[in-house]
Amino acid sequence: MKIVFNKSYEPLRSKVMNFIKNFETQGLQLGNPKRNSIKVFDSDGLKLNIKSFKIPNLFNRFVYDTFRKSKAERSFNYANRLLDMGIGTPRPVAYIQNSSFFSFKESYFISEQLDSDYTFRDLSQNFDLENREQILKAFTRFTFNLHEKGIYFLDHSPGNTLIKIVGDSYKFYLVDLNRMEFKALSLTERIQNFSRLTPDRNVISILSKEYARCIGADPAPGS
Repeated sequence: MKIVFNKSYEPLRSKVMNFIKNFETQGLQLGNPKRNSIKVFDSDGLKLNIKSFKIPNLFNRFVYDTFRKSKAERSFNYANRLLDMGIGTPRPVAYIQNSSFFSFKESYFISEQLDSDYTFRDLSQNFDLENREQILKAFTRFTFNLHEKGIYFLDHSPGNTLIKIVGDSYKFYLVDLNRMEFKALSLTERIQNFSRLTPDRNVISILSKEYARCIGADPAPGS
């Protein structure tokens, strides 16, 4: 078993390992556990989010065990890297992966639980949200900042950005981090990075006009 903790969370090691041991029977389930299972555990008032990744098929077990970093390890590494780059994401605590001889098994990514006010899905589906357009524009500027820093978030989808309202501003946090690239992005890649967010034409119009402003292009007339 491979166990890696961020140093500041080392005192939680024994509790986290106990949560992993009892993962199937304890904890508060979040969302649909069909693919991967996410549960929240309480450690003396500190909420921990533990994501259990589905055991891969036989071929991928060998690949992960031999050649490729697990989803849990990538999530942990990317979370640390994002924070170093000034990008919001729940604070990573640890990752744990289990394997036998040439056969990868369970893996877990542990982070602090971050309770948000909205996700992007709320913005795209709820037309009555207060300051909805302003938040959409702020989200666009957040995405532009990702792109400027060379962060290509491949799972930029409706449920993977958490939004917190802080006074008169909005804070954005990326989750589900195991698929990312760090590189200079072309304009085509930047535009494609919005493709999974929404089919709503009104929302697309708000996003595209604000992104045009960010890159110094001329938004459509009347915007």
